[in-house]
Amino acid sequence: MRRRTALLLGGAAVLVVAGGVSMAAVDRQGPASQTLATTAAPTQVTTAQAQAATTAQAQAATTAQAPADLDPAARRYVDAVAAEDLDALVASFTPDAVIVDVGREIRGHDAIRHWADTEVIGGRLTVLGNTPRRGGTTMLVTFAPGGTGGFRASYSFDISGGLITRATLQYA
Repeated sequence: MRRRTALLLGGAAVLVVAGGVSMAAVDRQGPASQTLATTAAPTQVTTAQAQAATTAQAQAATTAQAPADLDPAARRYVDAVAAEDLDALVASFTPDAVIVDVGREIRGHDAIRHWADTEVIGGRLTVLGNTPRRGGTTMLVTFAPGGTGGFRASYSFDISGGLITRATLQYA
């Protein structure tokens, strides 16, 4: 079996083999390139198929990393970050929700959308611990903006009616 090096493009490894394209979802926390075995019969892979595989892989990785007792609203936020789904992230908040991001206040869906689009989407969020409390949860996380590097943080979510009403994000 021949081996080739594939490049990581948006979470999917893409390899051109004998005029065809082979694809495999890879761990976003893995190296920037990964060695894959070539297939005997390469297939054409559309951009939509590559994106679907990337989204499914990201959601599976996040679900595996997030604690089982994570509040459903918090899980939707974590899953939206992993899937790079801006609409789903915004929808995890009430229309008048407030985010306090290291002292900076972000209020309402429009401001949350702008903040998430410029500072969150494309990053990697890993839940290290979860402390459920009455009316919400507090998570210890690592967040890597742009998917690299990163820092530990405490994300405290106030939750009502299945949506996040307030998020307080602080370095841990």
